[in-house]
Amino acid sequence: MSEKPEKLQCLILGSGPAGYTAAIYAARADLKPVMYQGLQPGGQLTITTDVENYPGYPEGVKGPDMMVDFQKQAERFGTDVRFGLATSVDLSKRPFKVVIDEKDELLAETLIISTGASAKWLGLESEQKYNGFGVSACATCDGFFYRGQTVAVVGGGDTACEEASYLSKLCKKVYLIHRRDELRASKAMQHRVMKADNIEIIWDHIPKEIVGDKAVNGVIIENVKTGAVTRLDIEGFFVAIGHKPNSDIFKGQLEMDESGYLITKPDSTETNVPGVFASGDVQDKTFRQAVTAAGTGCMAAIEAERFLADQE
Repeated sequence: MSEKPEKLQCLILGSGPAGYTAAIYAARADLKPVMYQGLQPGGQLTITTDVENYPGYPEGVKGPDMMVDFQKQAERFGTDVRFGLATSVDLSKRPFKVVIDEKDELLAETLIISTGASAKWLGLESEQKYNGFGVSACATCDGFFYRGQTVAVVGGGDTACEEASYLSKLCKKVYLIHRRDELRASKAMQHRVMKADNIEIIWDHIPKEIVGDKAVNGVIIENVKTGAVTRLDIEGFFVAIGHKPNSDIFKGQLEMDESGYLITKPDSTETNVPGVFASGDVQDKTFRQAVTAAGTGCMAAIEAERFLADQE
């Protein structure tokens, strides 16, 4: 542990659109915010290629470039952006105690949580065996390596449809494996998948095992209704079954739903602990968009500023 804890007015954990927007507003309010970027600096947008639905970018923007813009703007107003991961917290009293990388102790008068969410895995042993050797949870990161090849995507929501659609532009053939007989994705995403000539939806099936030599060369799938087993010859396997909020270190201290999303008060980013605010995908399981995350980041910083003013 560091000898003497560093004292902060405003600590921001996480560096996606929510965290950076919170930082911009907090810095402009002279809260001298310190941001720790976490495991994935820039958040999920750093593994996204084209962002075409964020206002202000009429020609679209690459996700990583957008996050660089956000960071520059936050730093321009004085945000102290640091690399590190919060490993434990004590929210029982103010100032809140936060430990970074299991060694550096901070004391924060207000805490803005923007830790986002991470991809879920299927839990297959073979999935981990071939992770990085044909198995991926990010088509936009790794799709390039499968140009002209045959791949499979598993899932039935927006994430899966988006991944399949992206891969269809690169790959010869895309199998979309879904355990139900209809997709859960939005109508717009479903339409995009249905009209792609090289996407084949495999209904009512689940992956049982990913197979290969040094790298993936197939997947064994099972029909959930009949039990029949089939093999698909593929070179790449993409898992797209949703996300898990990065909220584990707050268990037992902050209210969360059964999936781990932090619960905030209506029309607010306030958690059940006064002075602790949650913004972005760690508390939003409905929209999960960059623009809504940024909006809640703005709310969190304004609420933190008002909270500190009320303490004076």
